[in-house]
Amino acid sequence: MAVITISGEPGCRTREVARLAAQRMGFTHLSAERLGEMIEEEFAPEAGFPEKAWPWMAGSILLRLATEENLVVGVDGAELLFPRFPALLRVRVVAPVNRRTGNLMLDDGIDRPSALKRLKQRDAEARTLRRRRFGRALAPPETFDLLLNAASMDGAHIAAIIESAARTMSLPEIGLLSRAAEAQSQFDLRLRLAKLGIQPRGQARMHRAEFSHASEEIFANLLDFYRIAWEYEPKSFPIAWDQDGKVMESFTPDFYLPESDLYVELTTMKQSLVTRKNRKIRLLREMYPHIQIQVFYQKDLQHLVFKYGLLEKQAV
Repeated sequence: MAVITISGEPGCRTREVARLAAQRMGFTHLSAERLGEMIEEEFAPEAGFPEKAWPWMAGSILLRLATEENLVVGVDGAELLFPRFPALLRVRVVAPVNRRTGNLMLDDGIDRPSALKRLKQRDAEARTLRRRRFGRALAPPETFDLLLNAASMDGAHIAAIIESAARTMSLPEIGLLSRAAEAQSQFDLRLRLAKLGIQPRGQARMHRAEFSHASEEIFANLLDFYRIAWEYEPKSFPIAWDQDGKVMESFTPDFYLPESDLYVELTTMKQSLVTRKNRKIRLLREMYPHIQIQVFYQKDLQHLVFKYGLLEKQAV
């Protein structure tokens, strides 16, 4: 298997770094939020679980995923979950307080005093969580292979350095974790969990986008080819209400490109249906003028397919 773990001090935008690194490497990005959901789905009893069990539950899930795909794990403490695996790059992102404070001011839309207060709170929460999960509050530098200072670099620069290090180590050529190796490690982890009364309720899986039309998959392939981050149908916008304020009609754009803050709608319908969709897009622009949306019509998609040779034999 090949695993890159990326963690960092609060305010270092490590989630963005992990996402960009995964894009550049063609690896699967697993965020802290998604890993938490998978732990809850697979293990968590109704009464919850002790934090000391978190590394074993997280490790069990990550081991299984590593038999299926290469991973970028953007989770604080993940560098401690794979102590004996050679195909591992452990990255830590740090930055001076003033840089981290500035990031919080921009990201959360708050003033400097509020950002400083929030940063101190997040630093304290991160130390507390590490202590509960791993028995120590700090992240010693010797537990990482690569320490990067974000004082003068943005997420894209840091992701490029991570990619260079990973390719120098030949991580993409290592291959996935074998089922036998996984089973050997799983036995120890599941035994530890069983002693705490924690048993799996099922197998949590990474959810893939289920496209409603072939053209959407073609467009997603194009975005992946150019390493452009995308989300599929992430949000619906109400565009019509009844007299009581109940939403009667909504519009859900097909894609959202977070790096450009741009929504994309694909239209490959008959003209009568296109007219109806154009009406919704016009209403969206009128009611949400701050929303950027780009419409691709059938001729636009055909041009992309012919230009880039994406699934040439598949009708759009």
